[in-house]
Amino acid sequence: MGSAKAFAKGPRIIDLDILYFDDAVIDSAGLQIPHPRMADRRFVLVPLAEIAPGLRHPVSQKTTAEMLQATSDRSEVREIP
Repeated sequence: MGSAKAFAKGPRIIDLDILYFDDAVIDSAGLQIPHPRMADRRFVLVPLAEIAPGLRHPVSQKTTAEMLQATSDRSEVREIP
């Protein structure tokens, strides 16, 4: 989604982040695709790399696996059994 400030005005029933939409690049006031901070979030990259390690970011041209390897986020991501 767009700026968190624009949408974080209170509790939300659902928060849906669109990571990709084909190879589309959208940058509008209410929507940014691909998600602008996905490369900084291991909780996004780890599961995405499990299902699509070769998926290429339409702007940076890095694959999911490359973004995961390069991210500075060192938080732990664990599968819940």
